[in-house]
Amino acid sequence: MKYSKDEVIQYVMEEDVKFVRLAFCDVFGRQKNISIMPAELPRAFTHGIAIDASAIAGFGDESRSDLFLHPDPETLTPLPWRPEHGRVMQMFSTITWPDGTPFECDTRALLKKAVEDARAAGYEFSFGAEQEFYLFRLDENGNPTKTPWDNAGYMDVAPDDRGENVRREVCLTLEQMGICPESSHHEVGPGQNEIDIRYSDPLEAADNVMMFRRVVKTVASRNGLYADFSPKPLEDEPGNGFHINFSLKNKSGEAEVCPMLAGILKQMIPMTVFLNPTADSYRRLGRYKAPGYISWSMENRSQLIRIPAALGEFRRAELRSPDPSANPYLAFTLIIYACLYGRLNNLELPPAANINFYTADEASLAAYEKLPDNLADACLFAAESPFIREHIPAEILSIYCER
Repeated sequence: MKYSKDEVIQYVMEEDVKFVRLAFCDVFGRQKNISIMPAELPRAFTHGIAIDASAIAGFGDESRSDLFLHPDPETLTPLPWRPEHGRVMQMFSTITWPDGTPFECDTRALLKKAVEDARAAGYEFSFGAEQEFYLFRLDENGNPTKTPWDNAGYMDVAPDDRGENVRREVCLTLEQMGICPESSHHEVGPGQNEIDIRYSDPLEAADNVMMFRRVVKTVASRNGLYADFSPKPLEDEPGNGFHINFSLKNKSGEAEVCPMLAGILKQMIPMTVFLNPTADSYRRLGRYKAPGYISWSMENRSQLIRIPAALGEFRRAELRSPDPSANPYLAFTLIIYACLYGRLNNLELPPAANINFYTADEASLAAYEKLPDNLADACLFAAESPFIREHIPAEILSIYCER
């Protein structure tokens, strides 16, 4: 249910809510929040709540440190793991300067604009997320180890799959928050799991990604475990992927997939640093079903983009290179603009690559462009790209590319 400002205030009074968390994220997608008391909600909605931006990497320095959070009432959701009496609720927030000017590094606002631009061009997008994570044991001091919670394999069952109850608790918690999980299973790596979230509009889908990561980490902690979303937690095991499923329709309700996918393929190299923003991200690509080349085909899981087998409304494309260290707001923003770029320029989709990239010979691979091999190269490609400079503010681009 989406609430208005007045409905939020009424809900908080009637449901014994004692704390309201205003959530946002930094440019790398790390979630932050500040808690306010219910009596401060009218001020938050009217004027915003001030925060010290200088303490958040990339948000400014001591000379210009004040920013304001403006809660979005439509995103009100309970945090079910907090006490039932004296409840805690959360809302995602828009970030501005004190004079009301939009903050350049508010990545959620960038996605809002991308959605509006797509709608103005006559297109509606939907996104869904598949995120993988490892469950590791804690040591005697409660610190994470690299010892997996189990040694099960792909889609194994209990008792070999010891993550079953954690995934169950995560799914039930998500449902309480109005987020719809579709499926869950053990992944290939020892202690590795995956939960897929039902598709929704881009902004809600990105918010769901942020909440999903938080719920998984919270549930894992409650069970004496550590949830690791990093791209490559274990050297000789599969990395964690953040597979992004998306579909789009024009005003007539028809999908124009080919030029849109061509746009993504064309802009994938400069986009990569925002989809794979850490040095470890490049230790994952090209191995264990993570793509290393720019290609597409039907169903083939060695491709960058695959069109999964599905019918009707569930027909979609899947981008397989991103990992969970990506900021979902930036990832979805760039996918939308790359699709619009392909349509505006009427790009032709190249032939499907019906080969297995993990077993193909060098001669076959030479016909395809590679994704960047390392973070430095990915930064360079982004910094030199007119497409990236058009859609990513200079402040964010410099933060990503001047580390």
